[in-house]
Amino acid sequence: MLPDMTTITSGNTVYTPPVAKVMISMPDDLLDRLDAQARANRETRSGFLRRLAERELQSGEARRRKEIEDLLGPPVPLGGDAAKLIREDRESH
Repeated sequence: MLPDMTTITSGNTVYTPPVAKVMISMPDDLLDRLDAQARANRETRSGFLRRLAERELQSGEARRRKEIEDLLGPPVPLGGDAAKLIREDRESH
């Protein structure tokens, strides 16, 4: 028996509420290449597109993190006795 939140659409494709169906447009030759790659990977078209989208989004997030880290510079090494460092700083002025 299927869980209550499962929806079966025509063709017996099962969708759960957090999954949306979308319609996109792309050139036929790109769709042919996409389908060939999905078949070669033993994936569905939807699964292949989901994986590509997730990878692209993660890559963008990683690029943004790297840009921020580059702007901030290398991390300042922490450690030692903070009170001692503060005392030495005070005494140096």
